[in-house]
Amino acid sequence: MHDAGDAVSLLRDGVVLLGFGLVFVLLFRRLGLGATLGYLVAGAVVGPHVLGLVGDAESKIGVAELGITLLLFIVGLELNPSRLWRMKQEIFGLGLLQVVLCGIAISAVVLFATHSSVAAALALGLPLALSSTAQVLPMLQSAGRMRTPFGERAFSILLFQDLSIVPLITIVAVMSRNPADANGPPGWLLFIYTVLAVGGLIVAGRFILRPLFRIIGNMGEREMFVFAGLFTVIASAAIMEALGLSTALGAFVAGVMLADSPYRHELEADVEPFRSILLGLFFLAIGMMLDLHAIAERPLFVAGMALALIATKALIIFGIGMAFRMPWRGALALGLLLSQGGEFGFVLFAQAQNALLIKPEAASLFGAIITLSMATTPFLMTITRRIRAQPVDSSDREGPVADGANALIVGYGRFGQTVAQMLIAQGIPVTLIDTDIEMIDVASGFGAKVYYGDGTRLDLLRQAGAAEAELIMFCTDGDQLSAELIDGVHESFPKAAIFVRAFDRRSLLKLKDAHVDGVVREVMESAVKMARLAMKSIGIDDSEINRSEEHYRARDKERLKAQYETGDLRAARDRIITQDARPDTGLGGGGK
Repeated sequence: MHDAGDAVSLLRDGVVLLGFGLVFVLLFRRLGLGATLGYLVAGAVVGPHVLGLVGDAESKIGVAELGITLLLFIVGLELNPSRLWRMKQEIFGLGLLQVVLCGIAISAVVLFATHSSVAAALALGLPLALSSTAQVLPMLQSAGRMRTPFGERAFSILLFQDLSIVPLITIVAVMSRNPADANGPPGWLLFIYTVLAVGGLIVAGRFILRPLFRIIGNMGEREMFVFAGLFTVIASAAIMEALGLSTALGAFVAGVMLADSPYRHELEADVEPFRSILLGLFFLAIGMMLDLHAIAERPLFVAGMALALIATKALIIFGIGMAFRMPWRGALALGLLLSQGGEFGFVLFAQAQNALLIKPEAASLFGAIITLSMATTPFLMTITRRIRAQPVDSSDREGPVADGANALIVGYGRFGQTVAQMLIAQGIPVTLIDTDIEMIDVASGFGAKVYYGDGTRLDLLRQAGAAEAELIMFCTDGDQLSAELIDGVHESFPKAAIFVRAFDRRSLLKLKDAHVDGVVREVMESAVKMARLAMKSIGIDDSEINRSEEHYRARDKERLKAQYETGDLRAARDRIITQDARPDTGLGGGGK
């Protein structure tokens, strides 16, 4: 009966934790604050200091620490040698300077503010040098800056921070006051153990793991890939633990030794769901362990230290960015973006607590400081947007001029670039207009002259020579174009043929009454081409492929006509060709 009661209790705890985690993560994502913060707050709410719905956070964090192990394995998988070499200056220059300078400076601030020992100040200060990868990367991706020079620099620093978790764990182990650790091998022997263990894991990866994954790959058993991937991580961590070394280092090395293998992407995809779930559980458990009473007793200390953390990191990263010849606005943006504490701080605080370097109350206080600093980042980025934005004026951004071009192309993204290159190859002069400053700068590096300006304004089009142009082509993203705008362009510049890139079927409906010479749906032609190539590859002859394309286009045209006439997107749904309603067309396999 006792075992049954434990099972029921475990299920109840799981329901409560997952339910609260789901609600808070969705809420915090909607507010732009990130999933990590949502998990932490959810854990604090269900924990013993608020609602008291779930207890025994220590046992849960023991299981959840597997999430950290899997995270380091994935970080190792990311370290493809060619990618490391390409980004070596940013990773080992920017990243190393950021971790070292911020770690030393914040440790000094902690030492001054707490009057603790040097070892305790380092155990608290060094982890605070790390930023939140889980928060920053989604912010970069949502802003579309991941593949820009700014995004690459931010990613390089975050990558080095992820790498530095291993030496930081080692530093905490060396400073340990725990008798259990003291009875372990001396430091020089620990170093030899580490080198031998890493070397052994690399050899095992080359001569055991790669052949094993090759066999599994040939079998085509996806479940075995998952099983083997988890075995690799846990076995590497267990070997390191048996030697008294860092389990995180074992998982990291396991990832590195498979980073340039052909199975890297498969492993990453298989392990990622387990990492996400266990990492979420880890942060829930950390939230439960936060001593809210200790935090409530010293709210000014928590707020003041959070402010000091943000200011110190922002200033140092700003200075490093300037030293690496970044524009001051970009350096400021980088400093603010990485000014918060990160999820690895909680891991290192737990290590420091186990090493008897800090008390549980200190771990709770500084965990709250990390949490508060993470909450400020989205607001800091929002309120400083105008300061960070590159000013645009006639002195540094040239507006369009009438230069006799036959064609005006508004929007020089991936779509507009293709259109422009084909026209230029035919000898047609073009004028390119866009509002994306960063894209304009990148384009200039490839020899393309793109003018800054809003190409939907009639006065700017006139300034660009639209009155004499033969073609005006709107290649912009989204569906911001309207029938009224297109009609206004036609009335103002009647000599020009107007072509529009439509985002989707809804965009087409918006332009149904507009005076436009041609509308191209964004992905339709490329999708038709893929279908043709696919049919060709399985032996269908060209005449059948042509009939299939003609049949699809005819039905799509009928559907569009019905939608134009009714204004209803759901009109003529019977014209959609589906698996269960295939028309009897006489085409191969068409069905009856």
